[in-house]
Amino acid sequence: MVSSKMNTNLKGKTIAFLVAGEGVEQVELTEPWKAVQDAGGTPRLVSLERGTVQAFNHLSKGDTFPVDEVVDPAAALHYDALVLPGGVANPDQLRMAPKAVAFVKGFATAGKPIAVICHGSWTLIEADVLQGRTITSWPSLKTDIRNAGGTWVDEEVVVCSAGPGPLVSSRKPDDLKAFNQTLVDTFATA
Repeated sequence: MVSSKMNTNLKGKTIAFLVAGEGVEQVELTEPWKAVQDAGGTPRLVSLERGTVQAFNHLSKGDTFPVDEVVDPAAALHYDALVLPGGVANPDQLRMAPKAVAFVKGFATAGKPIAVICHGSWTLIEADVLQGRTITSWPSLKTDIRNAGGTWVDEEVVVCSAGPGPLVSSRKPDDLKAFNQTLVDTFATA
């Protein structure tokens, strides 16, 4: 497993994983979560409401996960980094929730590292934080990213340092090995 090969230390760092109440792609939540834990970090599940979130394996229901904290824009200051997993329904719901958008914008404005995979970039687009940034995503988002002022590239993993904080991005679940290693390395040095 990729996370066992990581030699970067996230001890003392708390990482927010922002997801909606349903629709997050399970593997895009669980694999980075495990990578953060294996590197000594503390992942926290942040969502729109208390209770649990329903993950999906593509279009089929997956497992449920307990919410650690309800999204609060000011809470971005209490975290060291942010992970935005994908799934189609997940970021679509997040971008319609003003508190979630403000939470994401808070990380970007503060220069804190953000990692995003697949359709997760929709929330970054809504937060208006992609101007001048280079990222990758699921290919269907390339026009949205370009319209938001970003540069879209088709690569396994991209680290953009052109903004106030580093932005790690990947396209899809097949990229998780590279995504996990890169987000841990980036979070550890930010």
